[in-house]
Amino acid sequence: MKKSDRAEVLKRFMAGTETHLQDFLGSHPDRQGGKDGYVFRVWAPHAKKVCLMGEFNGWDGSSLPMTLTEGGVWELFVPGVERYASYKYMVYGRSGEDRAKADPFAFHAETRPGNGSKVYDISGYDWGDGKWLQWRKDHPVYTSPLNIYEVHLGSWRKTLDDEFLSYRDLAEYLVPYVKEMGFTHVELMPITEHPLDASWGYQCTGYFAATSRYGTPHDFMYLVDRLHQAGVGVILDWVPSHFPKDGFGLYHFDGEPCYEYADTRKGEHKEWGTMVFDYAKTEVRSFLISSALFWLEQYHIDGLRVDAVASMLYLDYNRQGGEWVPNAFGGHENLEAVDFLQKLNTTVFSAHPDVMMIAEESTAWPSVTKPVGEGGLQGGLGFNLKWNMGWMNDITHYIKLDPYFRQYNHRDITFSFFYAFSENFVLPLSHDEVVHMKGSFLNKIPGEYKDKFPGVRAFYTYMLTHPGKKLMMMGSEFGQWNEWHFEHSLDWHLLEENQENRDIQNFFRTANNLYLKHSELWEEDFDWTGFQWLEADDANANTVSFLRKNAKGEFLVVVCNFSPVHREDYRIGVPVAGKYQAILNSDAAEFGGGDRGDKGLIDSEAIACHGQEQSISIDLPPMSGMIYRCARKKPARKAVQTSKTKGTKAKKA
Repeated sequence: MKKSDRAEVLKRFMAGTETHLQDFLGSHPDRQGGKDGYVFRVWAPHAKKVCLMGEFNGWDGSSLPMTLTEGGVWELFVPGVERYASYKYMVYGRSGEDRAKADPFAFHAETRPGNGSKVYDISGYDWGDGKWLQWRKDHPVYTSPLNIYEVHLGSWRKTLDDEFLSYRDLAEYLVPYVKEMGFTHVELMPITEHPLDASWGYQCTGYFAATSRYGTPHDFMYLVDRLHQAGVGVILDWVPSHFPKDGFGLYHFDGEPCYEYADTRKGEHKEWGTMVFDYAKTEVRSFLISSALFWLEQYHIDGLRVDAVASMLYLDYNRQGGEWVPNAFGGHENLEAVDFLQKLNTTVFSAHPDVMMIAEESTAWPSVTKPVGEGGLQGGLGFNLKWNMGWMNDITHYIKLDPYFRQYNHRDITFSFFYAFSENFVLPLSHDEVVHMKGSFLNKIPGEYKDKFPGVRAFYTYMLTHPGKKLMMMGSEFGQWNEWHFEHSLDWHLLEENQENRDIQNFFRTANNLYLKHSELWEEDFDWTGFQWLEADDANANTVSFLRKNAKGEFLVVVCNFSPVHREDYRIGVPVAGKYQAILNSDAAEFGGGDRGDKGLIDSEAIACHGQEQSISIDLPPMSGMIYRCARKKPARKAVQTSKTKGTKAKKA
């Protein structure tokens, strides 16, 4: 690297504006003095000495001393080092705290229980996803279908010997499955390197390394490439909110707080046993922003789901009185974290306006998905999507209730519309809802085993038609019975043993592919123009009905019955006169239902209902979701009756 280039990188690094720090720090192939090898660079500003050690010197922690250069960066060229060689830095702290540290910028790592870094030249993969990347540019997420399949790679499927599938093996099985099931994207729970399987990847030690559990960096590129070639996007869970205290990791990297806040009242999450990044430190900002762009650019990732944003935003997050320090204005907002998130999103979207930055933000922090603007607390955080945690909490409470008591909790399924368009929401039924004794999606439904499947179908119809993008945890689509556990494969054997599981899988496949075909269900997800209530208040019947519309004004009629009562001649208003047809009936025989519900065309009648001059009388099966379209319009007749305003039982005219 030229001296001038080096100086510019260091200048940006220390200013917090370097966006590709991994190209400078870490290990990189080089040639010096006529010899090939690798150059190693590490940031350790408080260290009194740093030595390189690895397989190439018998793990001697003193024989390869590094040279301190500008900005607290230590450097050493070692000839003859080859790809895959394991190494660490022996960091000698000024206080006498000496630790062997993995490389924070390594592209590859030893497989646990090993925790060393591995030399790896990440260049050279031949990508074949050009068509997908162009499609992504041409189809903004805001007006496109987004139905995400959340996946934990280690437990989606395993070998017969209960071993992990490799990235390349996963490409052979996961890619065609996701495509067939009608999901648009997969969201991978963290694949950044981590030492503990039980953390599910959320306690990360390698922010530039795809975990070696499943193969090499190029192997992971192959998986992403194959998904893209099949027309499936890839979202990664990314964790800039905290990191673990493992001795080989970022914690006290150079013997003192380096990546974390020095004040533990800001720098530690005791409940999680993790440390908080120091968002005020410019070098840390360069580190994190570089990591985000690295995954988007080097691995062609389509979006990042940013974990635990609320823990970043609030100084008192999971802290009691006396355990946190107010900001300069006496408030509980972490102003440095707010500024960091705004700069992160501004930088990402300036470089890649077609990607997704998704906030897992569990509070009512305002304007999470609004533009940054002038910044500060008055400006948006700049994400373009946010998980709707309120909807998730409400819906999971509702679906657990005995149908009799749902009438007294009707607000659970309607309250989300008071704020549905305040942010660009994703509706998640995520891993968080199928662990820790919460029950699988199927097991949340009350009743006997056979009674649970109609409930799943009805609620998924509601979810798929509710404004907002969608996310579903793996296994839910075929009726996973047991709670998800990171150590075990999904219960794929259920599909071989039980017709009910095959039927529910067929329902998800059919519903998802119907969703893809109908822009009414996704083109106007973030605006009232895409939604209209027909009946929100039929609590006694546990029923809701509404319209979904696209930009052309084309519409679908949605009716969901969350009670076990078969409601024949149930009247609902419709916008235009015509013949209506059910395009999805969750009670259909092919899905394992009772085969009730409308099968032919239904003529609208000039009977006013739900503020519409026309209405249809439908056969509404128990515990069902129905979607209707106007198959053929006809001239409207003046309404002859206006007394019926609710979708209660009504005789055909």
